[in-house]
Amino acid sequence: MNVNTTSSMTDTIRAQAAAHASPGVEIVGLTPSFGPESVEGNFESYLAAVAVMDRVVRYDEPYDAVIQAGYGEHGREGLQELLDVPVVDITEAAAQVAMLIGRTYSVVTTLDRAVPQIEDRLRLAGLTGRCASVRASGLSVLELERDPALAVDAIVAQAREAVVDDRAEVICLGCGGMAGLDREITAATGVPVVDGVAAAVALAEGLVRLGLTTSKVRTYGTPRPKAVTGWPITTGTATGVRSTDAGRRSRGGDA
Repeated sequence: MNVNTTSSMTDTIRAQAAAHASPGVEIVGLTPSFGPESVEGNFESYLAAVAVMDRVVRYDEPYDAVIQAGYGEHGREGLQELLDVPVVDITEAAAQVAMLIGRTYSVVTTLDRAVPQIEDRLRLAGLTGRCASVRASGLSVLELERDPALAVDAIVAQAREAVVDDRAEVICLGCGGMAGLDREITAATGVPVVDGVAAAVALAEGLVRLGLTTSKVRTYGTPRPKAVTGWPITTGTATGVRSTDAGRRSRGGDA
């Protein structure tokens, strides 16, 4: 599930996910039908969270797990309340995997304004104890797609500083738009580089094979049925709510 409305980025994320999926696993890429073209801040992140929940609820084919492919973005908890399948966020997946292969890790993301948001997401998930740093490459999300060579150079520069100055032993790619750049950056830095999309696929598959999903006893219990005025998410049994403003229901398809 891409968090922005740039369908070409959905294609890139889906391709990276498919490249790391086990044989026989089908990867479906979804794009929100409304929201920002890129997510770079709290306002856009909260808006994207609603759009992501809307798109997932409207997907009416069977599926076994959902991967939220936005780094440091809001909404994962909402999806966990709405769904009966595992929901894996690439931010947490990358950090969890990084801690399995090194004592410390650093995240290299896009703009500096994204750094506090990522730090907060890692703190909420209890993953900051071994995080050496969160560094900004200085590139916007859309610039990553327009000029991959520039993106690699900018990420490598920050990754090298993270290893030397921050004593990081593993690098996490801090944006879904960086999907597929891990091998080039590993070759340039000489340290393991974790792509959050690939890590999330591996963890999601593992949860499905183990027959595990989100606990519903308290924190992520299904929302109580109630009327919510102006609720933009499509009405359905999965949401636990019924809209009192049908004219605001969203429309659109996947990528």
